[in-house]
Amino acid sequence: MQSNASIGAIDAILAVRAAGLLEVEDPGNLTVHEIDRLMAVLMELRAGGHFLGFWSTQADSAELFSRSRARIGSIWSSALALPGLRHTSFRTAAPKEGYRGWYGGMALSRHIEAITLDMAYEYMGWWLDGWPGAVVARQGYYFSVPESARRHMTDAEWDYWYGGRQAQCALPGVDGAELVPKGALREGGSYNERMSAIAVWNSVMDEHNYLVRRWHDFLNYRR
Repeated sequence: MQSNASIGAIDAILAVRAAGLLEVEDPGNLTVHEIDRLMAVLMELRAGGHFLGFWSTQADSAELFSRSRARIGSIWSSALALPGLRHTSFRTAAPKEGYRGWYGGMALSRHIEAITLDMAYEYMGWWLDGWPGAVVARQGYYFSVPESARRHMTDAEWDYWYGGRQAQCALPGVDGAELVPKGALREGGSYNERMSAIAVWNSVMDEHNYLVRRWHDFLNYRR
């Protein structure tokens, strides 16, 4: 699992809830009591040897799988293009309990002005223009303005990454090397299907500080 509490804990709560080990009112905003109950479940599982390791970077996650140590776990889609995984047999899955959704956004500081403000707007305009959106699409991520990204993608790329259709030809990754073989089908379906299957959005919980402390208790737990 991801070692960051904000990410790993939500992955964990979706898993233990799906397994019938714990129920919570809101998986995106746990109470202190729910955090304690979650950690008790996870520590019991770890005592039984359930967790192989925890990763901080996508390179770490790729290494866990490429060395054939990990059998199942979380991984960012961009890690699938790393050289260490290109010759590793694996498949990604669409969990029936739903996805943990997340997003990255941009914001302008109210303190910037003059030429710095102009440069910031110019950068944001470039980002939304579409080319960056095509690049992130080739890593498996979606863009806030899909139609602008589409202008910089081939029909085959758009059909595979956004349309949920079979790849009509081999598709490149961000480095130009083949990433998606002809005939491949992305798990989870189209953009609309995948976005409709999000069970919880990543956010900072009200009890985030307590969650972090208890998460580190779990990471450091040894029976």
